[in-house]
Amino acid sequence: MDDEQRVDLGVSLFIPYRYMEDRIFRTLRDAGFDDWTLAQCRVFQRIHPDGSRLTELADQAQMSKQSAGVLVDELQRLGYVRRVPDPTDGRARLIVIEQRGRRAVDVAMGTRDEILAGWQAYLGTRNFALLHQILDQLREITDPYAR
Repeated sequence: MDDEQRVDLGVSLFIPYRYMEDRIFRTLRDAGFDDWTLAQCRVFQRIHPDGSRLTELADQAQMSKQSAGVLVDELQRLGYVRRVPDPTDGRARLIVIEQRGRRAVDVAMGTRDEILAGWQAYLGTRNFALLHQILDQLREITDPYAR
């Protein structure tokens, strides 16, 4: 493939993410989780298993605290999350995933696993492992939220 036909590397990294996000979102909708939006899912997927503060979610989703708060309010109304006191800071609140949200996570993770298995079958075990290793390496210098 010559340079004129080659897709920009940033776009090449984004296309598989977009594919995975779209397929997971469609699977969630088909499984009965059809009352939330993609914007709500993008905030929801950033909630740490032990809970997250709203400021963290807003920062990670690259949106204002107010916008993230509206989305979290909607997710809470729909039964995916709830707010609880932060045990490390009595003034703060954590957003935690409720049972309905955990069921959605299970559906999403099952779909993610299917996608990854398909990519591994297509690329081969060695290339898939190499891809994963390289992306983990890039994360070290590109992801300020890596825990």
